[in-house]
Amino acid sequence: MSSDENCIGWAARDPSGVLSPYNFSRRAVRSNDVSLNIAYCGVCYADVKWTRNEMGHSKYPLVPGHEIVGIVTEVGSNVKRFKVGDNVGVGTYVNSCRECGFCNDGLEVYCDKGSVLTFDGIDDDGTVTKGGYSSYIVVHERYCFTIPKNYPLELAAPLLCAGITVYAPMVRHNMNNQPGKSLGVVGLGGLGHLAVKIGKAFGLNVTVFSSSTSKKEEAIDRLGADKFVLSSDVQETTALARSFDFIINTASGDIPFDLYLSLLKTAGVLLLAGFPSEVKFAPGNLNLGMKTISGSITGGTKQTQEMLDFCASHKIYPEIEKIPIQYANEALERLIKKDIKYRFVIDVANSLK
Repeated sequence: MSSDENCIGWAARDPSGVLSPYNFSRRAVRSNDVSLNIAYCGVCYADVKWTRNEMGHSKYPLVPGHEIVGIVTEVGSNVKRFKVGDNVGVGTYVNSCRECGFCNDGLEVYCDKGSVLTFDGIDDDGTVTKGGYSSYIVVHERYCFTIPKNYPLELAAPLLCAGITVYAPMVRHNMNNQPGKSLGVVGLGGLGHLAVKIGKAFGLNVTVFSSSTSKKEEAIDRLGADKFVLSSDVQETTALARSFDFIINTASGDIPFDLYLSLLKTAGVLLLAGFPSEVKFAPGNLNLGMKTISGSITGGTKQTQEMLDFCASHKIYPEIEKIPIQYANEALERLIKKDIKYRFVIDVANSLK
């Protein structure tokens, strides 16, 4: 490799999505940048979609990974928030316009001009961003987060996408200030298991809806859910009509919207954190109960730091399976099969040589 190709990563070269070693260059640290050696990177379903060009705009070679934690090795001359040696996280985006109303409100993920994704985005210098399946990354300090000192680095990684994806809409609908209210969590994967833990920390009564009976014991005994319902059991499900204040859908597949709307109380809210192929429901099931369907992606910089601090103070830890980067292709295949409890985390520092 040439001297300027000093970043080692794993990249997909084509829509087969197969990852293999790849050397490339990162930009030099600018005045507001932070450079961090990547310690761990979580594996998200977005890594599957982008490496296989399921979104239709993947730019190869593509280095995935947007649940990044590492240790600061260099800071630019204007950086105030971080110093060498700090534990830092990077999430799903690494830039935004910094001028629009959303950026000014700390909601950069909804930037009017579009936030720049951590991988496969076009950065302000015209280069294609490359993600956390790599040895180090250089990011403007605004899009970096302090990992609390007492929080294990490998467990922090999934919070940077899965954690904030459920935390942001839950807080937007004020669930953190309504102890005793009822929350249904649809799907018990990377997002769902964190929705259960965060919901319980908010003081909510949490019911898990899953298509897999094998997850019942896990949901209640390990994750702390109050109740488990097999989503295919129509009798058990319909018996819960008008009993939930909130339902958050974290499932990647399609769900019966009319059924879940019927489970909401009057003025209840159905949150979409997943991306079903279509949203279809009878308008009466929404209008007659004054109900809301609310969409969301990850969260702004302010919310993300708040979420990290909240998880640290409440000892909310994702359930992970730690893997070497050489296992990344198998991990993505297992993710497709939902064969993971509940998030893969790549041990980048110890396996990427």
